[in-house]
Amino acid sequence: MKHIRLTDVTLRDGMHAVRHQFSLKDAREITAALDASGVDIIEATHGDGLAGSSIQYGMAKEPEEQYLRTVCETAKNTKVAALLLPGIGTLEELKRAADCGIRVVRVATHSTEADIAEEHISEARKMGLETVGFLMMSHMTALDILVQEAQKMESYGAQCVYVVDSAGAMLMDEVRQKIAALRHSLSKDTEVGFHGHNNLGCSIPNSLGAIEEGAVRIDVSLAGLGAGAGNTPSEAFVAVCTKLGVETGTNLYAVLDAAEDIVRPKMHQPILMDSNSIMLGYAGVYSSFLLHAARASEQFDIDIRDILVELGNMRIVGGQEDVILDVAYRLAHGHNQESHVVV
Repeated sequence: MKHIRLTDVTLRDGMHAVRHQFSLKDAREITAALDASGVDIIEATHGDGLAGSSIQYGMAKEPEEQYLRTVCETAKNTKVAALLLPGIGTLEELKRAADCGIRVVRVATHSTEADIAEEHISEARKMGLETVGFLMMSHMTALDILVQEAQKMESYGAQCVYVVDSAGAMLMDEVRQKIAALRHSLSKDTEVGFHGHNNLGCSIPNSLGAIEEGAVRIDVSLAGLGAGAGNTPSEAFVAVCTKLGVETGTNLYAVLDAAEDIVRPKMHQPILMDSNSIMLGYAGVYSSFLLHAARASEQFDIDIRDILVELGNMRIVGGQEDVILDVAYRLAHGHNQESHVVV
């Protein structure tokens, strides 16, 4: 029987879907339910990681350290992780997060920029943290380059490297190829993981394909709460794994109850594979851009689908949220090439 480790991202990726407005009470209730379910790791930060609370990315409801301390103090059996994007979060935020009680850090870069994570990964290992490399927007990167970037993260000290489908744009064959390539190119002691979004309805089959090719860590979220059409839903994925004989160490009834009774009532809107989220996957656009694009669409009276397609054509990546307004402005004024500053 295969055994995999689940990382639940409700309290991090799910923050995108609630505009980063989870309260300390919300964090406490969700953490307690996850802790009781047997999930291996709970990730908890602003949607854009440590120090992500800002005007550009969205202001969080609660101060970061209070949010982290609440989760870490509530989790009695489960490790707590923080996400760190170099350039947003710094080593200072990482040290404060460690003081709050996190035991895992996931250092995320664009899938061609692993070199900017060298200091963060190596220092995290020195701090005694379980350290994961997170290659975001992996669909944009050719197989050989992705392998090289994963090897860089491994050389810096990452104990696991993830293929991250940030746009929910990958189909099963691509997931299988990229997971298999990492599994064959990394040391047998370095684990491989997969993080999916459900924008094209493929998060569960993609996660299963990843497992078949050697991934042993899979990201999930209660009720699928996450950016775009959400992440791989914990409760459905655990049910499927149970039927297939894949051991997750997670209690199915517990995650069903947590999703239905705790998370769904906290949702600002249903997590749906609607036309807009499908377009995210189709165009290959970072899933957390959806709410930003929706606001720009309303401000400039432009079809959000046109904005998303143009962002995909421009190969915009995480951290370039400011470009969304610029694209909407240009489309509204009939400009295809010129860039304009929007205040």
